Amino acid sequence: MLLEIDRIQVAVPDRAPAVERWQLLLGAEVESTDRISCLNASRTRLRLGRGFIEILEPDGVGIVSDAVTRRGSHMFAAGVSCLDVGAVRNHLTATTGEPVLESEQLFINGDDIGIKGLRVVVSQREERSPVGDIDFLYEATLLAGDAEQQTARFAQVFNLDAQEFVSIDSPKFGYNGTLTLFRKDLLHRFEVITPLDSGNTMGRFFNKVGPCLYMAFAETSNIYDIEQRLKEQGGMTVDRPAERSEDVPANQLWLHPATLGGVMLGLSRPSMAWQWSGHPERVESI
Repeated sequence: MLLEIDRIQVAVPDRAPAVERWQLLLGAEVESTDRISCLNASRTRLRLGRGFIEILEPDGVGIVSDAVTRRGSHMFAAGVSCLDVGAVRNHLTATTGEPVLESEQLFINGDDIGIKGLRVVVSQREERSPVGDIDFLYEATLLAGDAEQQTARFAQVFNLDAQEFVSIDSPKFGYNGTLTLFRKDLLHRFEVITPLDSGNTMGRFFNKVGPCLYMAFAETSNIYDIEQRLKEQGGMTVDRPAERSEDVPANQLWLHPATLGGVMLGLSRPSMAWQWSGHPERVESI
């Protein structure tokens, strides 16, 4: 039913600075502006990779206004594509209740489908040429109190094949959970994880905010260029093997929330994400 992670929505008090950051650092391009009545928010849609970054600004009292008041600038929703929005709407209506349909998109509150902290926007899949310095988004991370239980709920609500899911365990970052891969041999998924260490960054964040969308991940062929662009100003964490020269691309980067107007974005070089996604043999060496 779900095909790809095709966008993220970012809630901010003021769109202009956030839009500028995505344009300057990753080459995003403004495609359109509009208003989402069900969220009471103005929206700027940026093309990036093969999808979108949608920047939301409160336009009066409502869901986005409340979210910004509570958390400041942050990742508000994950976006997924499908072949038939109407079919997804019918499935969700029969399973959990009718979601909101506006501007040919479904707006889903996790509380309504039994997945606390989640927000999802569902859009019709379209073929698009890549824009800017990422190739494609492929992951949205949900922090959950019980990742196993919530993962089962994802499979039920979104009609996903749990046989394609991959367990993930990170002693380094202190969490475990599941990658809910949407389709065989493709990276697109939700990462549903439970923080295990209340003393590290993720654990402290979870203790403060609770279940929520935490970050997104994208693949990029331009990871070296992005690192060089950000070297002087900072705002990133670099994952490069100790024996690898700094003249050679890193395996991963994490752009800190302040760098992109409120969202932490992970970037992996092509094929690298298969290292922890069930097929390490697919990782191309440098």
